[in-house]
Amino acid sequence: QVQLVESGGGLVQAGGSLRLSCAASGRTFSRYAMGWFRQAPGKEREFVAAITWGGGFTYYSDSVKGRFTIFRDNAPTTVYLQMNSLKPADTGVYYCAAGRGVSTYIRPSEYDHWGPGTTVTVSS
Repeated sequence: QVQLVESGGGLVQAGGSLRLSCAASGRTFSRYAMGWFRQAPGKEREFVAAITWGGGFTYYSDSVKGRFTIFRDNAPTTVYLQMNSLKPADTGVYYCAAGRGVSTYIRPSEYDHWGPGTTVTVSS
């Protein structure tokens, strides 16, 4: 059974940091691109960051560039999102996703597997 499970969410003050983790199991995800998306209340799911299967390339939304870092470990496959200088606008449910046929990296439809999400709340 394919499973992605996120952890590390919580409540943090503006300017603080959190590290999210996503553990993949049930399949060899080492050849999968991995991404992080988030969804704020009343808004659509949006791209945050992605990393190629080999970890050689990373992609970030403009809103998090310079503050967030995505990295991965392929033995076993775990992907992380280090979030620094958090802002209230970063509040939302953060989802981990995995995909084989990813091309743009920013479209949710390109990813095949999703975790249930972890909630991040940034207070002002």
